[in-house]
Amino acid sequence: MADRILTTHVGSLPRPEELIELTHQRTVGEKFDEAAFDRVLKDAVVDVVRRQKEAGIDLVNDGELGHTMGWAYDYGSWWSYVVKRLGGVEVVDTGLWFTTLSAHTKAPLAPNDFVVGNWGERRDMAKFHEAYMDPHSGCGLPEQFMTHYSPLVKGPITYKGRDAIQRDIADLKAGLATAGITEGGWMNSIAPASCARMPNEYYKNEEELLYACADAMREEYKAIIDGGLIVQLDDPAIGENWDQQKEEPNVEGYRRYTKLCLDALNYSIKGLPADKIRFHLCWGSWHGPHTTDIPMEHLVDLMLGVNADAYSFEAANARHEHEWKLWKDVKLPEGKVIMPGVVTHSTNLIEHPEIVADRIVRFAEAVGRDNVVASTDCGLGGRVHPQIAWAKLAALSQGAELASRRLWS
Repeated sequence: MADRILTTHVGSLPRPEELIELTHQRTVGEKFDEAAFDRVLKDAVVDVVRRQKEAGIDLVNDGELGHTMGWAYDYGSWWSYVVKRLGGVEVVDTGLWFTTLSAHTKAPLAPNDFVVGNWGERRDMAKFHEAYMDPHSGCGLPEQFMTHYSPLVKGPITYKGRDAIQRDIADLKAGLATAGITEGGWMNSIAPASCARMPNEYYKNEEELLYACADAMREEYKAIIDGGLIVQLDDPAIGENWDQQKEEPNVEGYRRYTKLCLDALNYSIKGLPADKIRFHLCWGSWHGPHTTDIPMEHLVDLMLGVNADAYSFEAANARHEHEWKLWKDVKLPEGKVIMPGVVTHSTNLIEHPEIVADRIVRFAEAVGRDNVVASTDCGLGGRVHPQIAWAKLAALSQGAELASRRLWS
């Protein structure tokens, strides 16, 4: 048992320019040296592990550097990386996918009061349309997301990313060895419900698509664990689906639908050790008002139903910081750990270590100091300038040190 507050983060970290350029060449089909890419990627992972350790991060990952898109210029993707690792999925030109997602085009899995076929522009984006469309507003969508290409399910989904995941595991383990880190290494992977948010022309209904993704992605989860690492299951869909509906859904209907999605997640990790699994919930890392996010009070018990030992969630940004109060009444299952965000990707301000410490202490007093790991709200790579990202991680570490003095004094 630790005698201080440990630190971690959510996943994505800044990529070096050389890796970004090579990734771009690879994505758009330019003449490409795969061996050179692998060397640059490995060196970048070794470096990003070193920098995490220098920043004072205890539980480190590979920065998601091996996650690359299959159809657009890429600075890293928490989700679309998987398109290249799935058989049965093609990339097609279907219009502006990011803001007009039309997933699950066949019979919905949801109850009548939450209609999956009702996908449209996010309500927050409709409400603040001018701001989102203004590239100078601070919440305009990155150009990289303005793509006319979309994954489309055309056949049976299979996992074909074995070489890629083994490369990623080897790179991270090399980074851990070089940095002298012997435990706590972890790697991101997309959860079934978030993976399944693709237009579907093959499966009879959404449930079939969801469980096909669960079966396929289990291979990746198991490979990470078998490689001696912890897997983090990223599932923003659990929160984002609420805002993605044209009309505000019924809360109970949404909860029932979300429970079905998490049942598929638990199916995908059945038999895998819970102490090697962490779960991440957020409301989407894009910069924006987020006025239509579903409150955490409607999700917290569902999140705790995931068969993982650690739960990561947003808690530092201005839309969700107040929700720490929930944990005064929520019963955290024995042996479980929460990883609340105590620095955020949503502002360029560097949090003062005292504020970070205050946030940590609140959670520690609510659920117990041994049950809290200090984290970030979401991935920092691509959301803030690299210099700011690393400064935020340093502030996270400094705040955890201050909180530890208070909690263990």
